[in-house]
Amino acid sequence: MGTLENVLDHPVMVRLARSRAATRLVNPYSPVRDSRLRAAVSGRTVLVTGASYGLGAATARRLGAAGATVLLVARTAEALAGTAESVTAAGGTAHSYPCDLSDPEAVKDLASKIEERHGAVDVLVSNAGKSIRRSIEDSYDRFHDYERTIGVNYLGPVRLVLALLPGMRARGHGHLVNISTIGALIPPGPRWSAYQASKSAFDVFFRSAATEAACDGITATSVYMALIRTRMSAPTAIFDNVPGLTPDEAAELVCRAVVDRPRRVSPWWAGLAEVGFTAARWPWEVVAGRLFAAGRNRGAVPAGRSATRAEEARQ
Repeated sequence: MGTLENVLDHPVMVRLARSRAATRLVNPYSPVRDSRLRAAVSGRTVLVTGASYGLGAATARRLGAAGATVLLVARTAEALAGTAESVTAAGGTAHSYPCDLSDPEAVKDLASKIEERHGAVDVLVSNAGKSIRRSIEDSYDRFHDYERTIGVNYLGPVRLVLALLPGMRARGHGHLVNISTIGALIPPGPRWSAYQASKSAFDVFFRSAATEAACDGITATSVYMALIRTRMSAPTAIFDNVPGLTPDEAAELVCRAVVDRPRRVSPWWAGLAEVGFTAARWPWEVVAGRLFAAGRNRGAVPAGRSATRAEEARQ
């Protein structure tokens, strides 16, 4: 009996997964009309973290083209400048703010500059993230993997929300968007302990904070993304055979969150998966463990290797 990787690597499965029909079934999306997006963000200030590559950059370009003043935040200044240039080249307005979200003083300085130069932010899109796919046995001497993921995926975004939320509440309006992961809704799988734990932590913080902020007119949307084909997913070969969205397609889901302001945006099957996996937690854990054992360390990042492309994504 083959492993899950063997099944997904089968030529028929590969063709099916990469088909447009499969992508639309698993990750449906509908583009937001330009007129609706412009009405929602024109003249507004929108801060997007992780704006140097992938989904963050695509979202910034879309919002900038609709008339928003986009504040771009990411660690890599050169890449961030490239995103800003693409926004302005299309007639939009963008300002770059290089910042390492895992650095408390850097986040404090960032919030101070933004408040001084732009006032209160109208929309905060928390998109920056760090992904590490590594087994527990390859992590015994790599506690820093957990420190790095929690710094970018949880503590950094929390600091930014705490810094910018008071300005929103003082004005009585604002919108918070968290780019979460479908992994926060379903049971954790092997090799993703650092990533899923840190993303789930911010997901819980975000939803809890949203219930309080609502009292002051602040709305919030959790966007549970499935697979997006970016630098973050590229190093994991098995994802090549799973239906996924392009960054531009995924950006439409973010724009819908900004326009419609629902509490949650997720694939149609996410609710069914939550109920199903909760009811079948024990069988899932047994099957997942056996599949991991069967294909042990296949495609995992070797112990001792420096930061991979996956770890640098969305920074």
